[in-house]
Amino acid sequence: MTWSTADIPDLTGRRALVTGATSGLGYETALELLRHGAEVLIGARNPEKAAKVSQALADAAGRQPTVVELDLADLASVEQAAGKLTATYDALDLLVNNAGVMATPYLQTKDGFELQIGTNHLGHFALTGRLLPLLLQAPAARVVTVSSFMHTTVRGITQADFRRPAGGYSKWDAYGKSKLANLLFMLELDRRARAAGVNLLSAGAHPGYASTHLQTNGPELAGQQFMAKVMSIGNTLFAQTAAAGAWPSLYAATNPDLSPGSYVGPGFLGWRGKPAIARPTRTARDPGLAERLWEWSIEATGVDPALTVPR
Repeated sequence: MTWSTADIPDLTGRRALVTGATSGLGYETALELLRHGAEVLIGARNPEKAAKVSQALADAAGRQPTVVELDLADLASVEQAAGKLTATYDALDLLVNNAGVMATPYLQTKDGFELQIGTNHLGHFALTGRLLPLLLQAPAARVVTVSSFMHTTVRGITQADFRRPAGGYSKWDAYGKSKLANLLFMLELDRRARAAGVNLLSAGAHPGYASTHLQTNGPELAGQQFMAKVMSIGNTLFAQTAAAGAWPSLYAATNPDLSPGSYVGPGFLGWRGKPAIARPTRTARDPGLAERLWEWSIEATGVDPALTVPR
């Protein structure tokens, strides 16, 4: 595939929300959407940092994004942010579920869920569900959920993983399961949207191995400065840039010919390079597991996504 960001169509008149847009993949995604004419909202939990990033994006793109205060590890914050967006806007064309944490020490969200599954999956499940009325008012809405090749390292997920105890905790197993959950959710949203006959396309993306703060954040939270340094050196030596890592997300978000339920990643061994269609694992494509995860997520978040066009 010879795709580049120059192939992104004119996005004038389209409104997009990108979570986790203050650095890394989210920043690069928001930047290109702005450059191609979209009205961009950036979700961030730190208002002061977000204000600085908003100005940096404006300086780089010539257009100012709007900051949306949003903490995906706090379901009350998700509800508040979605409520403000619904009260302010009449439609949302694109939601990029990008924010995430990786390989953190054992921590919990404000609602008592294991941090990685709570932030990476449950926060985005609740956000997407609460924003569906806005998305379904758009003529051709799209939801892009960012996963990882690390979903291939796990063989399943259970409801108990939402509140797994600290004893025996494996940070990489938890991360892999959160990324598996992202794909199960993305594909189930696609199935339900098509069954409901609504004009919403659900797609997934993964960045391969991209140099972002995600790799060092976990060790830093654990106070492991040496490991954070090792991860930083690994990024420098082996990873592609954050801008290149955002290409699959941008392709999934903007390609007018993308098929529903597509999963996009880097073309070279799934690690780097131009975007290409990737194949999720058999577990990620299990509709029975996806349906169970959907029901568990409703129970956990109190949000039941309604795929009906509001009148």
